[in-house]
Amino acid sequence: MEKKVIGRRERITLPEWGLKMVTAKVDTGAYTSSIHCTYTEEREVDGVMTLFYRVLSPDNKKYKDRIIATSNYTQKKVKNSFGQAEVRYKVSTKVIMFEEEFDAEFTLTDRSKMRNAILIGRKMIQGKFLVDVAEVNLSLKSKK
Repeated sequence: MEKKVIGRRERITLPEWGLKMVTAKVDTGAYTSSIHCTYTEEREVDGVMTLFYRVLSPDNKKYKDRIIATSNYTQKKVKNSFGQAEVRYKVSTKVIMFEEEFDAEFTLTDRSKMRNAILIGRKMIQGKFLVDVAEVNLSLKSKK
């Protein structure tokens, strides 16, 4: 697969979560991608531990007031942008960029104080994309 060039910010679609063309910041310093999450609750359903969560926040134009449930999740210890270690839930979903769909992992965290609700880490882009920090939204420009 030929690597496509992406900019420092890109629009991504997360079809399983009903999110289309949401702005995400590319951060090659971060290993794992993350998304703003306003609600998480772990509970047992029919004998299986299930995570319920809501992504984005009501002030985001792309916000869908929808609770997502999965039993396919883990917890991961990460250092946040302030250098403090914290434990986060990690979930997987489909991502669409440049009209190609692939699986990606996101940690769920409070990004309310950040400019971008979604951060794309190098695990998601490794082997697929090269980053040109002088550009933005190259995936949109490729459609024109």
